[in-house]
Amino acid sequence: MTHEVEFIIGFIVFVIAMLAIDLGLFSKKDEAVSVKRAAIMSLIWISFALIFYGILLKFGDTLHAIKTFDDLKAVNIAHFHHLNLNPADFAGGLDLYRSNIALEFITGYVVEYALSVDNIFVIVLVFTAFKVSPKHYHKVLFWGIIGAVLMRFAFIFVGAALITRFEWILYIFGAFLVYTGIMMFVNRNKEDEIDTENHPVVKLASKYFAVHPKFEGDKFFVKKGKKSLITPLFLVLLIIEFTDLIFAVDSIPAVFSITKDPYLVFFSNIFAILGLRSMFFLLINILDRFHYLKIGLAALLAFIGAKMLASHYAEEIGLTTTKSLILYY
Repeated sequence: MTHEVEFIIGFIVFVIAMLAIDLGLFSKKDEAVSVKRAAIMSLIWISFALIFYGILLKFGDTLHAIKTFDDLKAVNIAHFHHLNLNPADFAGGLDLYRSNIALEFITGYVVEYALSVDNIFVIVLVFTAFKVSPKHYHKVLFWGIIGAVLMRFAFIFVGAALITRFEWILYIFGAFLVYTGIMMFVNRNKEDEIDTENHPVVKLASKYFAVHPKFEGDKFFVKKGKKSLITPLFLVLLIIEFTDLIFAVDSIPAVFSITKDPYLVFFSNIFAILGLRSMFFLLINILDRFHYLKIGLAALLAFIGAKMLASHYAEEIGLTTTKSLILYY
């Protein structure tokens, strides 16, 4: 088994363990999540991301099993290109590599976490439109996050394979992010609405599954005679998964603008997703105060897209990852 596989398996085991602990310790059945518990979980998830940053800073070379200068050079060519390596200073090159991947991880995490706030707005709209009881939010978001982790795993590594084979795809991603940023700014004052009857996910699910007409507590499925039906709560879960897929189209290319290493894109995405649920409960009552959020996110996406389009010149003019992180915020 390679070091990369071991690292990924270890990370996935950690994610599963933390989700299990989260579900057992921080979830009380039939009770809405309090702001206090949400704040505790938000701090815990942010702390884990910072600890992981420290792990990469100290042991990042184990991710790609770098043991010789040739290994380091190969990884630099595959994922970074810009590291100034000296064959006579292997130890210094390793330190440079570790600090670089740690910085790229934390930058990707911060960008992804910021973009997640817009996702929270849509989730609130979905819950409100379907009149979901607040005490069921936790269960829907818990399973929604598990689905998001699996979808993004596939999305990221397929995207990385395409970028490796067709590097020009980055320019398409960049142009798309600039366009998304511009459209977000243009439509910043537009009221978002969700049509519960005609939403494409509802129509598709209704076509292939029997839908129960009302909520049955926190159940996703109910049995009526010999027939199994999906509940409106399961429809809400499907819509949230669909929403995350749409947001991934923006956020994943944004992180690829920071690093070409799919593992770092995956790690930063997953840590941000894991913190999304607690951030939802923390911000749900103050979202109306985020008057300039759309403008800020529009500027962020446009900046990231422009940086991708000018990637060959960014380093030449001194637009490093560190400076980009400062400019983001």
